[in-house]
Amino acid sequence: MMIPLSIAKKLVLLAEGAQLPASGLKHAVIDELIREGIIVARMAGRTKSTLHIPDVTALSNYLYNTWSIADLQLYVQTLENADATRGDLIAAGNDSKAAMRRTFKGFLVNSYKPIACMLNGTPIVIEPPKGTFQFISDFEHFIPPDDVVIIGVENAENFRLAEKQRHLFADIDVLFVSRYPQQQSSDLMKWLLALPNRYLHFGDYDLAGINIYLQEYKRHLNDRASFFIPGNIEELIEKHGNRKLYDRQQLNDTPIAEDSLRRLVSLIHKHKKGLEQEALLI
Repeated sequence: MMIPLSIAKKLVLLAEGAQLPASGLKHAVIDELIREGIIVARMAGRTKSTLHIPDVTALSNYLYNTWSIADLQLYVQTLENADATRGDLIAAGNDSKAAMRRTFKGFLVNSYKPIACMLNGTPIVIEPPKGTFQFISDFEHFIPPDDVVIIGVENAENFRLAEKQRHLFADIDVLFVSRYPQQQSSDLMKWLLALPNRYLHFGDYDLAGINIYLQEYKRHLNDRASFFIPGNIEELIEKHGNRKLYDRQQLNDTPIAEDSLRRLVSLIHKHKKGLEQEALLI
């Protein structure tokens, strides 16, 4: 089985911000994306509804992790080519028999102070020299202390400059993990699910960032996961928030259990601005 060309084309349109009638998107792949919360329905009258994708990153992650499609546009172009070879389909992303294989598995970690962990039963200290990170490949056997809080960092700059955010987490021992590269995200989630540690999501303070947290982390980790919100978040949104982020994003229809996160959503709507995580580096 593969994603048919007609559905792939419509996914491209949705990824570009289009809203399409639900009646024209009848397929098992679409149904699964709706169940995953990646495609969201919106009523357009009493009986009609439209579909849209509020977070393109979630779609990209799903396509890669489920279908090995790294480039949706390339996938469509390849299927449109009547002379495409099986090798072309492998390169563009196809079914499980033709799926691309990753060269590396694992994810990046960072810390601004030594964190004593275990790897394959051997002690290892996570303390990358300035300007470097550590890549954990054998993540199934990588174990941090139970009292270390895992900080999932959404943006590369904040992950790189972990030291500059020491003051935000002064009272706890933390280990930073990176959400990128995206193709490693399934490894990160497998690792998180195997741990008892608390998970703290450190991402963008906008509706898309909240969607990422709820869809990719909270629904799997449940009460172990929470969204990090600094005490001066309203001041930051007022001063450094971006109206364009608010105008082009929508929040998925997902229940929010955390009082602090519901307050953040209210602040975003109040000021009609989203705040990129990099603002905390200023």
